[in-house]
Amino acid sequence: MNSSAARSHPVAGLRAPVRECGGPAKSRWPARMDLAQSLSGLALGLFMWGHMFFVSSILLGKDAMWVVAKAFEGYFIFGRSFPLLVSFVVGGVAALLVLHAFLAMRKFPASWRQYATFGEHRRMLAHGDTTLWWVQVVTGFALFFLAFPHLFQMLMHPAAIGPYESADRMFSGRWWPLYLVLLFCVELHGGVGLYRLAVKWGWLQGSDPAAGRRRLKTLKWALTVFFLVLGLATFAAYLKIGYEHRDRVGEVYTPAWVKPAETAR
Repeated sequence: MNSSAARSHPVAGLRAPVRECGGPAKSRWPARMDLAQSLSGLALGLFMWGHMFFVSSILLGKDAMWVVAKAFEGYFIFGRSFPLLVSFVVGGVAALLVLHAFLAMRKFPASWRQYATFGEHRRMLAHGDTTLWWVQVVTGFALFFLAFPHLFQMLMHPAAIGPYESADRMFSGRWWPLYLVLLFCVELHGGVGLYRLAVKWGWLQGSDPAAGRRRLKTLKWALTVFFLVLGLATFAAYLKIGYEHRDRVGEVYTPAWVKPAETAR
């Protein structure tokens, strides 16, 4: 049979998928899912960096953190707070996290035998990027269970975000152990993920891929250390406020320059 005839489609004007060596046509879905995993991971990584800057506003003072919290509630646009706006953002982040986790789990070891084989290869190769991938797997697995209690709390109680409210939750509400573990898991997972994205798609590597990868790894660790230090300083600030405010749990912070009536929800 003529090769062009073998590839022709019975419907005029259409072409059948090219079959190599007589086998079935290759699906494009694995590539599409890989791209979706990269894009969702990029969005989550950038969001977490932005989130760290927002919550660390407490280091500039209680008023600064109050302003950031109220900005997300639309206070400076509508003239009053709409905490439901925060719930919409949290819901979107939760949905994106579920999607990203579903796509990433395709590459996890699916059995004990696969896990043992990977462990042997990792120890034998002693390859830095392979170890980073394993760090990403472990922290990603932990985040799937640790992130959702926090997201659910924010989804159901979006108005409970503020200098006193957040500090009381951490100290008197005893959420601090969860947040401390989350801090390390998020920064390690996100930093490794963004580094691997840059390597995978050839971002910022220049004409020398090997030298570019070394620069990316240095940048990755610098950013990880920066955000961990910033996160720990922020963590300590909230604990200090929570400790000092432990006898007045439930009090809502209001800046001196804002009338109480203006913050009515």
